[in-house]
Amino acid sequence: MTEKERVLVSRTIAVPADTNPWGDIFGGWILSLMDIAAGSIAARLARGSIATKAIKEVTFDAPIFVGDEVSVYAEVDKIGNTSTTLNIYVTIRRKGDHKEQHAVKGVFVMVALDENRRPRPIRLKWSEAEKLSDNPQKS
Repeated sequence: MTEKERVLVSRTIAVPADTNPWGDIFGGWILSLMDIAAGSIAARLARGSIATKAIKEVTFDAPIFVGDEVSVYAEVDKIGNTSTTLNIYVTIRRKGDHKEQHAVKGVFVMVALDENRRPRPIRLKWSEAEKLSDNPQKS
């Protein structure tokens, strides 16, 4: 994974169980998908335990409906001493449509933890981060 490379972390279909009482897809469900994606990538970068330190600036730009295919992408923005900042993007594909469209963006800060659940150094360089990519075209 290189700096500013978006990688697909997950893909799912929005179902009725993911709605609020008014039948709209629950924002908390989307945030959960985004947090899981950020945690997945950050754990790989940190090579160990991580925790969400902050969720900054989440914007919901398009509604998500039951039946939409929901894809979550991560992009590493910065690797610091003990934390990493990731841009998390959610795109949707409507039923019967083949075009993906942007729906949500957020900035997540994840911190690496030691065995006592205290912040610890990441000590990872971008050259090492590239080796963590699941992209088969990068081999």
